Amino acid sequence: MVSKKEQPYGKLRGVDLFLGNSTNNESSSELAIDLIVKPPSQPRRYFDRLALEQLKSSIEQHGILEPLLVRPLADTSTTLSTSGKYELVAGERRLRAAIELKLSIVPVSINTLTDLEAKQIALIENLQREDLNPVEETEGILNLLAIQLKMTDSEVVNLLYKLDNELKGKSTHNVVGKIEKDIIEQMFVRVASISCQSFISHRLPLLKLPHDILSVLREGKIAYTKAISVSKIKDEQQRVELLKESIEQNLSVREIKERIKQLENNLIVNEKSPTKTVKDLVKNIERKKLWETEPKKWEKMEKLLEKINLLLED
Repeated sequence: MVSKKEQPYGKLRGVDLFLGNSTNNESSSELAIDLIVKPPSQPRRYFDRLALEQLKSSIEQHGILEPLLVRPLADTSTTLSTSGKYELVAGERRLRAAIELKLSIVPVSINTLTDLEAKQIALIENLQREDLNPVEETEGILNLLAIQLKMTDSEVVNLLYKLDNELKGKSTHNVVGKIEKDIIEQMFVRVASISCQSFISHRLPLLKLPHDILSVLREGKIAYTKAISVSKIKDEQQRVELLKESIEQNLSVREIKERIKQLENNLIVNEKSPTKTVKDLVKNIERKKLWETEPKKWEKMEKLLEKINLLLED
């Protein structure tokens, strides 16, 4: 059975459904590696070293099974590049492996694509990776929605939260327009491996995580459920230490929560500041409401409060 990574590019479900006939004027060929340049930005940021070594081994044995997708630079009206260079659209991991193996020529599919189409294809191919981490998936989905809705990523986030509130009955209906709803629904059906509501509830919060946690999430060193638990620690040093411990010891979510509870208990025991003492006392007085429940005790309390006031006046 052919794996997802070995499928011919033209059969990628999300690309066909999203771009329709925009992948016309395609031709298969071979190109010298030094004629291929990377785009200014790529959706994929982290490359697992072990996976790359495995790909290199596969290429040595079987060659590059799936051509790299490229587009001509400087001229989008023909498959001939006026600059002599071609921009990589999809297949950066294959290109990296080929460069490390010192290959001089690689198989390519040359396609006439606009900047927008190229960006969408790169995002879709990235979302169809088997080793995709949740942070990259979240960012990729937002980027695609931003392109389709002609919004910024932050505007898409706000729109998704409005849609979520509408679906949960927390706001009036039709807050989000039908066209926007259809685009969002189609995107999640065609490309994403997660439902829209699950994405809003469990994936969008990932983007608010501290930088150190986001970094290890990108590298696949910790599950996002564990990362979210660790992020609840406010003290940066304690968070860094627990994050390291969680990765090295492969702690479960339950074990991480137990560690956090211990840290919170220690904080309560160690925190004996004057400010906290006064606040706790006031809270206790208000909670007891002795003036209603035990008038005699309240009389004694009033006398003590009068003495405190006298001390403050002095």
